[in-house]
Amino acid sequence: MLSAEQIQQFQTDGYLVLPALAQRDFCEAVIAFAQSELDAEHGPIEFEADTRYPGAPISLDAEGGRTARRLLQAYARSDTLSAWAKRDELAQALTQLLGQKAFLSQAHHNCIMTKQARYSSLTGWHRDSRYWHFQRPELISVWLALRDEKVENGCLLVLPGSHRWQIESEQLDPAQFLRSDLEQNQQLLQQARALPLQQGDVLLFSSNLFHAAGCNQTTQTKFSLVFTYRAEDNPPVPDTRSASRPEIALT
Repeated sequence: MLSAEQIQQFQTDGYLVLPALAQRDFCEAVIAFAQSELDAEHGPIEFEADTRYPGAPISLDAEGGRTARRLLQAYARSDTLSAWAKRDELAQALTQLLGQKAFLSQAHHNCIMTKQARYSSLTGWHRDSRYWHFQRPELISVWLALRDEKVENGCLLVLPGSHRWQIESEQLDPAQFLRSDLEQNQQLLQQARALPLQQGDVLLFSSNLFHAAGCNQTTQTKFSLVFTYRAEDNPPVPDTRSASRPEIALT
């Protein structure tokens, strides 16, 4: 169970780190599974060229274009991954933070992120809720570091408290990333904080939290397991991508 201080930190900053929630053996087993899925190109896979992010290969046929970015539909890939997504510690923490029963979305995140060394691209400052369609943009993502995450291999960067900011449309580019060419945004970006994680640490963060990530400048792939959850009274909007896959109720 989360303490009152942890709940307050999440409400204030928009994120919370739970250290050493997963054991090393579990993380290594998931990495081995992910690598086997990558080697077999067992889809669905999002490739770097699909992201259109800065620095990404311009097409699947370009050099590095078929570098995997995300192994999608993680929940359905193995019993090990689905069991992690529903484990009691996560269900309890999410119930406390959401204030009611949590449901896992299979339409968003639900992936193993695989930021690779040579062709990984930058991820600009964004809120995950920008393209999601729920009654309220108040979901929580659970990010498990399967290896150590640091600035050098593209750990997450966050703007603490930004889940509560009111951002005007002109502060965003057409893809809903925070524009870096505006003085008012530059002042906001001065508050950026890196969130290095140790293998097995879990990061909980709001879908309204602005976050970003750099390139992987090391020689080793960074693997992260990510699932997203919503409160029982915050269903997806019908006939949108957010409602396109069945959701999983946590007990």
